[in-house]
Amino acid sequence: MPHAKSDSEVTSIAASTPPRSPRPGPVYYVVSPSHPDTAEKMMMLPATSLGSSPATSPYHHRHYHYHSRESSTGGRFSASLKNMSESGPWKKLDRKELSLNEDAVADGDEDDDDEDRKLDPRCYVVCFFLGFFLLFTLFSLILWASSKAYRPQISVDGIVFDEFNIQAGMDVTGVPTKMLSINSTVKLTFRNPATFFGVHVTLTPLELYYFQLKIASGPVKKFYLSRESGRVVRVEVGGIFVPLYGGGSTITSKADGEATAVVPVILSFVVRSRAYVLGKLVKSKFYTRVRCEIVFKEARIGKRMTHLQHLCRYRH
Repeated sequence: MPHAKSDSEVTSIAASTPPRSPRPGPVYYVVSPSHPDTAEKMMMLPATSLGSSPATSPYHHRHYHYHSRESSTGGRFSASLKNMSESGPWKKLDRKELSLNEDAVADGDEDDDDEDRKLDPRCYVVCFFLGFFLLFTLFSLILWASSKAYRPQISVDGIVFDEFNIQAGMDVTGVPTKMLSINSTVKLTFRNPATFFGVHVTLTPLELYYFQLKIASGPVKKFYLSRESGRVVRVEVGGIFVPLYGGGSTITSKADGEATAVVPVILSFVVRSRAYVLGKLVKSKFYTRVRCEIVFKEARIGKRMTHLQHLCRYRH
């Protein structure tokens, strides 16, 4: 005989057995495939799969599996990006850190510029010597140009003829001709107007010419003129037994019982002056050519001829 169920058993069975939900009707889905292959697969699905519930249809199962895999992969990828953005090299920097980084970059650029601006010590040495050479050259040019304004001054102050004699004779080859003997003293005055350098003076021998014939000469020793100083030099110019040949046929002399001689002569010489402005590094040279046209008169032997400034020419 079957055992009758009590109310408590019925109640527990009812509580343990879940209530059945009414079977849902057919549900339709509209799927927009993102790939042409998906559209073709949708066209090939059987009609029964479309009519079945989405939970039991194989397409829904595959779609759900694909979507869940994409969701899980996207979640992991977004999580990894978030972690990298928070802790990796793409970490989001706040405004203070950006300003510090910009200052560091600017300081680095300035350091690079400072390093670029630094020159090799050898360049400083070369620049120093080059600048010193240019300044010294400029200074030397200024001194040299200034020294040109202080040209030594020279003048022929007078000449005295002490002897004049013409007599018959023969030259070294034995040719008979008139022989001339003459002796004179020339007074020269030199002056150095420079205030910052002295002058070394050298003269060529003083020479007397009768037209193109040299009849007398006299050497001069070189001397030194200090700053703003002057000097008087007397030079003996003479000649002994100078053959006149045909050029002296018109010259007469009272020693031979003839008329006193009047002989035009030319006094010529060159003055070379050298000034050491800055030692031997800066030197100035001055040249002066002197030419005096004098008329000698035998009647004035022993008398000094003065005021020769208008008879002498000075070429620099």
